[in-house]
Amino acid sequence: MKYVKMYSELLAAEIDGLLTCNEIERLIEKPKFLHQGDLAFPCFQLVKTMRKPPADIAKDLSSRLQSQVEVDGSFNRFEAVGGYLNAFLNKANVTKELLNEIRQKKNHYGDLDLGESQTVTIDLSSPNIAKPFSMGHLRSTVIGNSLSLIYEKCGYKPVKINHLGDWGTQFGKLITAYKLWGTEENVKAEPIQELLALYIKFHEAVESQPQLEQEGRDWFRRLENGDAEALELWKWFKDESLKEFKKDLRPYGN
Repeated sequence: MKYVKMYSELLAAEIDGLLTCNEIERLIEKPKFLHQGDLAFPCFQLVKTMRKPPADIAKDLSSRLQSQVEVDGSFNRFEAVGGYLNAFLNKANVTKELLNEIRQKKNHYGDLDLGESQTVTIDLSSPNIAKPFSMGHLRSTVIGNSLSLIYEKCGYKPVKINHLGDWGTQFGKLITAYKLWGTEENVKAEPIQELLALYIKFHEAVESQPQLEQEGRDWFRRLENGDAEALELWKWFKDESLKEFKKDLRPYGN
């Protein structure tokens, strides 16, 4: 942003107020290809007032700005590319200045106050109880955590949300499966794998035993109504799953 502003100020001085610095700044672009420079100003906006083709305007401005290169030190050269005036930063000077600024500001380098401490909510993996993490969970966690750091750097107050999928008819089905085929020993040994296996087995068994669907609904109804046994099993499934989730989520501070 600093060099965009500097470029807009140089251009504003050369076009005698035909556009303000703010107007020029909003027009400045990044060239499509690296070899075309670092900043590009489209001269099409000046055609009506200067009464010249944009390519001619770009050539004229490039020759006038080139004379200031040694004086300013931030830019290496200016080139007319069609109707665009492209600026090349002086990489040596800019890099030196940037490194000095980083050394001075340390962790606060790049801090902005755009957010003015407004709250932004960021959704993370939000895994389901009794089901393993997938690449999708990893992706959403990494992206969410990265966005959170960016928002924080820009002056926002990010709140990372990791809502657990711990309710629904699937828990009635899981309780049914555990009551029929599960053991406490197996669940404690491999919580996620065993609970998932029981859930899959339930759906396989339903093909030949359709009455199991009703049993699953009945157990979930008991869970919703606060049945002690249903709540105890649900809480146990959740606690065992969370032990495994925390191993994977710990690097992200969740």
